[in-house]
Amino acid sequence: MLGSLRFWRERGWSEISAADYATAWQRFGGSVATHPQVVERLAGLAGIPVRYLGWSVNGELQAAIPTWGRHIALAKDVLKRQGKRGLFDLGNAELILPVAEGVCVPLRHRARYVSALNAERFSTLREQAEGLALARAPEDYSKKFRYNQRREQRLLEEAGGAIRPMLELSPGEQAAIYTELFERRWGFAVPGKAHLGEVFALLREFMTGSLVYLDDAPVAIQILYRVEAPQWVSLEYINGGVDPQQREFSPGSVLSFVNTQAAWEEARALGKPLRYSFGRADREYKDRWCHRVPVYQV
Repeated sequence: MLGSLRFWRERGWSEISAADYATAWQRFGGSVATHPQVVERLAGLAGIPVRYLGWSVNGELQAAIPTWGRHIALAKDVLKRQGKRGLFDLGNAELILPVAEGVCVPLRHRARYVSALNAERFSTLREQAEGLALARAPEDYSKKFRYNQRREQRLLEEAGGAIRPMLELSPGEQAAIYTELFERRWGFAVPGKAHLGEVFALLREFMTGSLVYLDDAPVAIQILYRVEAPQWVSLEYINGGVDPQQREFSPGSVLSFVNTQAAWEEARALGKPLRYSFGRADREYKDRWCHRVPVYQV
């Protein structure tokens, strides 16, 4: 029975190597959650092997997917079923799977938050009820909004605030600060707490962004991962923490402004569009920073 289900699911697909998958990603593009090294390292941490599948036309690889059984690899459902819930946190990351332009293939593996970029290229996708929140371009904010953000940043800096790069800190230091500020802000345990330092070390080369300090104490942090595909830059804002006692200086808002502005500047210097995802479009504050885009599932 299981064999016949897999045969149905993989019909038209064939097993490929991790190297073939990496080549397809580098050629056709993808996102943080499908990047070959992100998949390999987090699957290794979970101890769940990845089965890579490819779709070929006339002997040429046109699409590739990393899988965990009937799911796309790194799926929360698989972690949960294997008793590894919350092992790592990728939020509700945008899923861009490597597939060639002008191709339309069936995807029968379960997946959520599949990008609109894949919508025309997989025949089996259906739109999810909730959308995805992608950061607006700097010029899409009103002049008043930009003025207020710069003013907040200036007031913070005049009060002894400073903005420093995440990568100044070791993975252990990042984990300790993130845990403290997240739990202070939300009042419950940070997702993936037991393995934060390990995950931050594994994904260090993809980590980006800054922290906000006030009088040398960290007051706002955001976990951001960034990958560069041939045609675009994919950046995931996973989660954040802020000291609620410093609300008068809006350090969380200042950090969002600093991080998004820097990411747009960097992407434009490369001449590439930026897909800066805040995950599911489920919070009012995300509407201030983002526009909602459709997202798909299998």
